[in-house]
Amino acid sequence: MRLETLNEGAAKTAVRGETPTRWLSRALVSDTSAAYAFVAPAFFLLLFLVAYPFVLSLWFSLSDARVGETGSFVGLDNFRRLLGSSIFIQTLQNSMVFTAAALGLKTVLGMALALLLFRVARFKRLIRGAVLLPFIVPTALSTLVWWWMFEPMYSVVNWTLKSLHIVNHDIPWLPDPYLAMCTVVLVNTWRGLPFFAITLLAGLVSIPRELYEAAESDGAGPVGRFWHVTLPLLQPVLAVVILFSAIFTLADFNIVYVLTKGGPMNMTHLFATYSFALGLQSGQVGQGAAVSLFLFPILLGVVFVQLRLVRQSTTL
Repeated sequence: MRLETLNEGAAKTAVRGETPTRWLSRALVSDTSAAYAFVAPAFFLLLFLVAYPFVLSLWFSLSDARVGETGSFVGLDNFRRLLGSSIFIQTLQNSMVFTAAALGLKTVLGMALALLLFRVARFKRLIRGAVLLPFIVPTALSTLVWWWMFEPMYSVVNWTLKSLHIVNHDIPWLPDPYLAMCTVVLVNTWRGLPFFAITLLAGLVSIPRELYEAAESDGAGPVGRFWHVTLPLLQPVLAVVILFSAIFTLADFNIVYVLTKGGPMNMTHLFATYSFALGLQSGQVGQGAAVSLFLFPILLGVVFVQLRLVRQSTTL
């Protein structure tokens, strides 16, 4: 249809004395203009929702702005105060531990779940749909259910453990600093596991069966086929999944805020929760914005490393 239109247009322009080359260039210019016109709404939407808040946050981080006050320019004072704050250093450590632990668990468990789903033959559509439920349910709502499960007074987990005579006392899942970190890592892993499993499952489906048959004919067992066929071919997919999950995990807010609000003793504060506590709850907008901007170079480094890994894996 497009080719016929171009031929008809070229014939008409030839009658008018216009060369086909000039007509074609004019048509391409109009198509390019149309493309820009279609992209423009999305561009301006991103400009308004991403670029403007980022620039505004950058200004706030360089000022002593407080809630209800515009503030004045103070340079890098907010960043110096944060680097000298023990709570911020603790938040930085918490964010690294939280992200590394959650990513490790999601990678291992997500791969195992993807392999399991790949081998399921009966009711596979129903099972794969059910696996997505933790990712579909609103984060705040599902995390509130987890809070009920671990909250000391109503903890169904403690009740189950005591009923099975595994423990004889209530375990302080949320009041204990170290158990609280384990709890938020567990909930984040549960929340992000479907993303890993379904994406890796899509990668598994795309691997040609002939490669497995060739490896099996060479004497490779299940472990050998996984290490020499599955894992190398899944590296590009795995790198992209880890990249997106690292960004989402490092910037997590809902899970930690609903479960612990950064406590106890600031042992579960992440960048997002500490920025919220400083900027909105304490009214120190400048320092809160400075905390959020500390995420930018970290995420930039993560993206750079992961994209290099993706490029290397695709060129092998």
